Amino acid sequence: MTINSAMTAGTSGLQAQAAALAAISDDIANVNTVGYKGTDVAFETLVTGQGGGGYSAGGVTTATQQLVADQGTTTQTSSPTDLAITGNGLFVVSTQPNPVGQGGVAEFTRAGSFSPDSNGFLKNTAGLYLLGWPADAQGQINTTATSIGTLQPINVTAIGGQVSASTEASITSNVNSGQAVSAQAAAAAAAPPGAGAYNAVTNSMTAYDPATGTGVQPDFTVQVPISDSLGASHILQLDMLKSTTANQWYAEIQAVPASDVVSGSGLAPGQIASGVIAFNPDGTLNMAATTLFGTPPNPQLSIGASAAAAPAAGQVNWAPSLGVAAQKITFGMGGTTGAGALTQFAAASVTQSIQTNGTPFGSVSAVTVGQDGIVTAAFSNGTTRNIAQVALATFNNPNGLTAVNGNAYLQSPDSGDYSLKTAGTGGAGTLSSSTLESSTVDLSTEFTHLIIAQQAYDASSKVITTANQMTQALMQVIQG
Repeated sequence: MTINSAMTAGTSGLQAQAAALAAISDDIANVNTVGYKGTDVAFETLVTGQGGGGYSAGGVTTATQQLVADQGTTTQTSSPTDLAITGNGLFVVSTQPNPVGQGGVAEFTRAGSFSPDSNGFLKNTAGLYLLGWPADAQGQINTTATSIGTLQPINVTAIGGQVSASTEASITSNVNSGQAVSAQAAAAAAAPPGAGAYNAVTNSMTAYDPATGTGVQPDFTVQVPISDSLGASHILQLDMLKSTTANQWYAEIQAVPASDVVSGSGLAPGQIASGVIAFNPDGTLNMAATTLFGTPPNPQLSIGASAAAAPAAGQVNWAPSLGVAAQKITFGMGGTTGAGALTQFAAASVTQSIQTNGTPFGSVSAVTVGQDGIVTAAFSNGTTRNIAQVALATFNNPNGLTAVNGNAYLQSPDSGDYSLKTAGTGGAGTLSSSTLESSTVDLSTEFTHLIIAQQAYDASSKVITTANQMTQALMQVIQG
C-alpha cells in the first residue's frame, strides 16, 4: 500500500512540476508582451488517511494565479495613444467596435498599445477596443454613469471638423488728425454738394475703382478677416475719409469681394454699413457721436442669413450662394490704449493690430490623452475639442480575474464586481500618454524557477523508479 502511495505521490510530483514548467514557459514566452502579468505557482500538499502504524503518501498539487495587481515598469514610445496606468486600474475594452451588449463583450486589460484602426477606433494589438465616456457636441463629458453598458468605443477620427463663426473683431489703429481734406469730402460739405461730392450711396468709397476712376478713394483702409458659420473666410473692409467737420471722418464697411453680401436699399452694392466715426479732442473715439454702427454706443454689425428674405433698407444679408447663418460681429475699437483702440492723433495713419475670434474649418491634426484620461483632438485651425474620457475599472481582488486570450481578463466571483472610475480617482491610478507598461516577468527569476522545476521533476521520476524496483523485488520474492 505504501509503495503504491509512493508511486502516486511521485506521479503527482511529475504533474505538479509539469504545471510549474508550463507556467514558467508562459512567463518566458511573454517577457516582451506589453502589460503581461507573471504567473505564480503555489504547491499544496495532499494528505491521505494514516492507519496501522504505516504511512501513506498523499503527494502534491498546484494552484496557479496571475499576479494582475503587480505593476510593471514603463517605457516611452512615440505614439500619443500608447497608454500606461500607474495604479490599480485596468482599461475597459470591448471585443467589437460596439458598446457592450450591442455586439461587444467587456474585458479588462493593462495592455495599452492602442492605435486607430481603419475606422478611427482605438484598438490595441490584441484587437480589443478601448471604451470610455463620450463627449457631447459641446465637448462636455458625463462620467457619472457607473455601468459598462453606458461606455462607448473611443473614435478619434469620426469627430467633424471644427468651425467657429466670428463674433468679435478688435482694431487697434491711428488715423492722422492732420490728414488733408479731399476735394470729394469738401464738395460733400458744400450746399448744395459740389461736383464729385462724396456720397455713401451714389459716390461711395465702397464703389472706388482706381482703374475706372469711379467712387471715392478713402484716406485710410483697414481689412478685417472673419469666418462665417461654415468656416469660410471673408474680408470686411473699413474705409475712412476725413470730413470738413473737426474730429469727424466719413466711414463705410464693405465686403471684399462685394458679391459676398446682398445690400438693401440705402446701401451701395457690397456695402454693409455707412456713417461717421467721431473722435474726442483728446484723440479717443467718441462713440456717442459715431453713427457707423447704427444706434450708439453699440459697435455691432448684423449680417442676415443667406436664406433670409431680401434685406430691408439699410440691412444686409450674406449672399444666397454661401448658404451660411446670420451673424453679429461686435467691434472693439473704443479703448483709450492697447488692443481695440481707434485713435486720432497727429501721427501717421497706421494699423498696429487686428484681432478676431472664430476659426475657419479645420480637420483633426493630432490626438492627445491627459493624465485624467481625457482624449482631446487638435484641429489644423488651432482649436481643440474633447472627444471622450478613458474609463478605468478597479476590483477588490484583481488577482482573481480570469485570464483570456489577448492578455485580457474577465470578471469572476473571486475578483468581485468592477467599479468604474476616472483616472486619478479612487485608486484607479493616473494615465501616461506615449508610454507602455512592460511585462512583469524577470528572466533571471524564471530561469531559477526553471532549474528548480527540472530538478524536482527528476527527483519525482526517481521516486517512481525506486518504487517500481521495490515492487519488482517483491514480485520476485513471491515468484521464488
